[in-house]
This record gives sequence, C-alpha cells and structure tokens, in this order.
Amino acid sequence: MADTAPRTMIRAQGRRLYGSASGSSRSGRRHPLVATAMVLPLATLLVVVFGGWEAVVTQASSVGVMLGR
Repeated sequence: MADTAPRTMIRAQGRRLYGSASGSSRSGRRHPLVATAMVLPLATLLVVVFGGWEAVVTQASSVGVMLGR
C-alpha cells in the first residue's frame, strides 16, 4: 500500500498533460448554442427512429418555459 502515492501522482500528471493537450484545461462551461448544435443531430435521429414527436414537443415547451424565467 505504500506505493500508491507515487502512482496517484503519475496519474495526476498524465491527466494534466492530456487535459492541456486537448484544450480541456479551460474552466467554465460550453456555450448553450454549441451544446445545442452538438445534441440536435442525435435528438433528430432518435425522434425519427422512435417516432417520439409528442415527447419532443412536450420537452421543448418545458425548456421554453424554463428559459423564459
């Protein structure tokens, strides 16, 4: 059990290395329009495949109400 501290340090250094290389070291959140653009293609595919138009309309109206606050 005594060798767990060096392993933890190596893992942390690896995360920092890979995190900074991918640009994910930036703190903060993704812009809502970028998040929407990322999720819309998958949402559209799921609606077409499963035919959930009513559920989509219900969820969209709920989100509209929340954003209107």
